[in-house]
Amino acid sequence: MELEIDELIDVEAFEQDYKDAQAYYERALEFLHGGFRSSLVFNIAAVALERYLVALCDLHGLMPRNHNYICMMLELEPVMTFPKELIKEIKSLDLIFGICSIEDYRHPNPDKADMDRILKMCKDVQQVFTQPEIALLIPKNSSNQI
Repeated sequence: MELEIDELIDVEAFEQDYKDAQAYYERALEFLHGGFRSSLVFNIAAVALERYLVALCDLHGLMPRNHNYICMMLELEPVMTFPKELIKEIKSLDLIFGICSIEDYRHPNPDKADMDRILKMCKDVQQVFTQPEIALLIPKNSSNQI
């Protein structure tokens, strides 16, 4: 994947969204190691994953119609390569909550397996940021726990 920096790319927005993603991910790990409940770690990691995906959208000048996982992946899939299983896992998060359904909206209590899954998704998406074209844009003062 070759990334061209042009006027469509909001580098400032990318930097902020990337920093936010890292901060949420690091906080999720702190809470994990601090013995906090799985549902709390899950929810913080879910925000981290959303911010990582928004940062990737920023890089491609994309504006997802919604910030749910399915919409963001539908925007990113045509312009980036992701492992098929990762795409499926990320999109499944919307189905857990019934986010796109007025009739079936629910907010279950994520368990340890859900927490482990989303932390792994964050790690897998972080690998995209190691690509040379993207790594050059990562703010120098950002901690990158890849």
